[in-house]
Amino acid sequence: MKRNKKIGLVVLGIFGVIIVGLFSLISCRVDNTPYFNSGYYQRTLSRLDSLTKLRKQSSGDIQAGFSKVSINPSVGHVQDNIELGQFKEAPLAGYGARKGKVATGIHDSIFVKAAAIKVGLELVVIVGADILIMPPNVIDEVTELLEKKGIHRNQVFYSASHTHSSIGGWGPGFIGEQFAGNANPSINQWLVKQIAQAVTSAISDLKPARIGQGFFNAAPFTRNRLIGEKGTKNNDFNFISIQQKEGRKAVIGSFGAHATTIGAENMQFSADYPGYWQRKMERGSVDLAIFCGGSVGSQSPSVEGKGFEKPQKMGESLADSLENQLAHMSYLDKISLSAMSLKMDLPDYHMRLTTHVHVSTWLSKKLMPLPAHVYIQVIQLGNLIWFTTPCDFSGEFARQLKDALADKGFNANVTSFNGSYVGYIIPGKYFYLDSYEPKTMGWFGPNMGEYTFDLIRQLSEIAIQPIK
Repeated sequence: MKRNKKIGLVVLGIFGVIIVGLFSLISCRVDNTPYFNSGYYQRTLSRLDSLTKLRKQSSGDIQAGFSKVSINPSVGHVQDNIELGQFKEAPLAGYGARKGKVATGIHDSIFVKAAAIKVGLELVVIVGADILIMPPNVIDEVTELLEKKGIHRNQVFYSASHTHSSIGGWGPGFIGEQFAGNANPSINQWLVKQIAQAVTSAISDLKPARIGQGFFNAAPFTRNRLIGEKGTKNNDFNFISIQQKEGRKAVIGSFGAHATTIGAENMQFSADYPGYWQRKMERGSVDLAIFCGGSVGSQSPSVEGKGFEKPQKMGESLADSLENQLAHMSYLDKISLSAMSLKMDLPDYHMRLTTHVHVSTWLSKKLMPLPAHVYIQVIQLGNLIWFTTPCDFSGEFARQLKDALADKGFNANVTSFNGSYVGYIIPGKYFYLDSYEPKTMGWFGPNMGEYTFDLIRQLSEIAIQPIK
């Protein structure tokens, strides 16, 4: 009897060791080391120093060109055809609750659009797409295509409208497929082709132009969804208005409310409220309207209505407000332009299991491949400082940046989804909250927000300095 008891204890002990060993393989303690003492910070800073020395700025006459390319998939075909955008089926990306189901049709069309701006030898292209994010694997392939044509990654500034009712099938890894449905290489290749076409077509359309920019307060249409009235938010709708002197007119708009006015029950492709905004602008004073998702981190839309009444009301109200602004715009024929792209090193993955324990880095990489090319980018266009970020960027951080640069005479805007994706970038004080943004989507630990914001702050200081 005693012998059996001892054997039982030994077996129990071995089992316990195995459990502890397995847990240590799949999990780690949260790392609270200050980011400024880390290797990833020092490596990124060295690149920032190099950027400062290599920065170029052009001043003079403006050229601009525009393009619009459909990303409406044609579904129900016997086989996929990349050239024609025809597929057997296409999943709807946005909500995990849909469980990767395929779309049943098109409610309203989705596009990728681009505006190329050239001053002297400096050329930038701003791209906006009616899609959940700009998928890193897709943009890496677009970059390869464009490089062959002499168009470099640091000249292209991506954003997505962040509609949760757009084409899926592009998500890499288990986590990506939860939001975008089963990966389909044919859809990936088609998106690569369409996005690259939008960039090259905009550059081919370059003509003498003039530019104006500004913002207006749209507070009624957004709220802080993380901590409600206790938190701050970025209420500004930012825009760039571009007019070819003997051609078309375009406007680029950016707002920080999630494009989630339509819920997971919708199974049709739709651009959500950014689509209604674009269509009304294009029926009005401009030929092309491009929407770039702003600082959407912690910010939800605020609008009443049922079904598609909500996105229509919000999008068209924002369009009416912008039309009032454009009616009194002043434009510049000459301007200064510079651009910088800072490649970031990242902390270890911190996909949380509990408050103080996260999934191990090796397992996290299996669930969600680590992006190879993560950038913060900035365009200086006169007194406009326009940032792009690889994430859902915090509205609270964006507000701080905007206020700080306003004191120095500059208008700042921050957009999200710039061709890589590292989850939500929000203040570290929220890391331990038991809510979706910090717990499920805060992938890089408690210091990722402050680390990223510090880099943006330093980039802004460089961007506002004239080059002598």
